[in-house]
Amino acid sequence: MRRPYFDRTAAGEVLADELGQVAGPVLVLGLARGGVPVGAPVADALDAELDVLIVRKLGLPGQPELAMGAIAGVGEELHVVRNEPIAREVDEAVIEEVRQREVRELRRRESAYRGDRPPIDVRDRVVILVDDGLATGSTMRAAVEAVRRQQPARVIVAVPVGGVESCRRLARIADQVVCVWIPRYFTAVGQAYRDFSSVSDDEVQRVLAESTARRPGR
Repeated sequence: MRRPYFDRTAAGEVLADELGQVAGPVLVLGLARGGVPVGAPVADALDAELDVLIVRKLGLPGQPELAMGAIAGVGEELHVVRNEPIAREVDEAVIEEVRQREVRELRRRESAYRGDRPPIDVRDRVVILVDDGLATGSTMRAAVEAVRRQQPARVIVAVPVGGVESCRRLARIADQVVCVWIPRYFTAVGQAYRDFSSVSDDEVQRVLAESTARRPGR
């Protein structure tokens, strides 16, 4: 199968073209980690601020890629969504143990990525939530719902690749969903990339710093 994107940066450039112009005060939020390098070309194309939104999957013990739900943080507020078909089969004490562990990791990443910068302010802004792709969509759903609680003007979900059902579900809660490539046989986000290597904390920090430096005085 042809992989349409070389890496996340290239995918972001294609995604920016697909989005076109977006009216209003725009904020691009890359879901950490993989959504940040995708979001940078989108923010550049729109001359918009780039920031990071940290979302953690609540992975099933023993099968961490299988999501019981997800947790997202905007400022001090945390928002949890549950994937009930999985979560209802798991003891609540196990879910709570996983949740507490992921909250600790979420806060660690917030400190690493944000430093002394103030919390994200999304009120009355057009928020574009960017990730490197949608598999189950649970982390993006948590992101949309967490941002919604902060009263943005609009919420747009933008991804280079995704499964058709995940895109449909998110279209019910977002104002707009832009998914460039919906393969007929979707197996994993990585099938869209020739280079799908892991994104490190250092790379997230570098991309955010470079994006800020390209917008002096804004």
